[in-house]
Amino acid sequence: MENSRRLQDKVALVTGAGQGIGRVTAIRLAQDGCKVAVNGRIAHPKINDVVRETGGIPVIADIAQVDQVKTMVKEVEEQLGPIEILVANAARMTMLPFLEQDPAQWWEQVDVNLTGHISCIHAALPGMRRIGAGRIILISSFFGTLGWKNATGYSASKSGISALGESLAAELKSENISVSIIAPGIIDTPQLQVDADDLNVSREEVKAIYARDIPLGRVADPKEVAATVAFLAAEGGPIYNGCTLHINGGNCRCSK
Repeated sequence: MENSRRLQDKVALVTGAGQGIGRVTAIRLAQDGCKVAVNGRIAHPKINDVVRETGGIPVIADIAQVDQVKTMVKEVEEQLGPIEILVANAARMTMLPFLEQDPAQWWEQVDVNLTGHISCIHAALPGMRRIGAGRIILISSFFGTLGWKNATGYSASKSGISALGESLAAELKSENISVSIIAPGIIDTPQLQVDADDLNVSREEVKAIYARDIPLGRVADPKEVAATVAFLAAEGGPIYNGCTLHINGGNCRCSK
């Protein structure tokens, strides 16, 4: 892929960037010229690998902890400058029937997927306002649109992040700060192992099972999500302000 450098020297923070969609997104933004802050909940070799690939900086924080989020954003601003692109990607998912799941485990998903990213936006937004521009890209899920068996906590939190993005877009539209939402369908990431475990099959088997219900005939590659993030971070942000982009190979209610 040709490196267009269309986002040259823009400061981007990608949460949950150690693997999956976050990892590939951080690399793609760096290829397009961004200075990338690579977030992970704990220090880990995976984070160091992404930092090496992007030439960025590591910022370790559990986004469910407000004080850690504030420290993280301050660190990014001190090392790279105000955050111009926030990719709210970090996620927690566990799958169990609703009444069998420990309430603490259920709420942990909300604390990361929704409340944690509210804290990230709250901390990053003043910097965007100082420079008069910004792109906020929230990674939701089609689980939050369609619902999903044994994933009530994850689905509820992802539905909430979609509504959050739509409301923020209306609030910030006059400030040159766009807010867009991406709702991935089934993506080939390590998170699929949670689904595989829930169905008591291998990861490759769960991919094949899900592919049967996808009109495209396959699960999506995280690079396809990352390309959409890069588009929204550049020229696509204003066009799709307040919109949810569904990356799911045609998998929707009408295709069931």
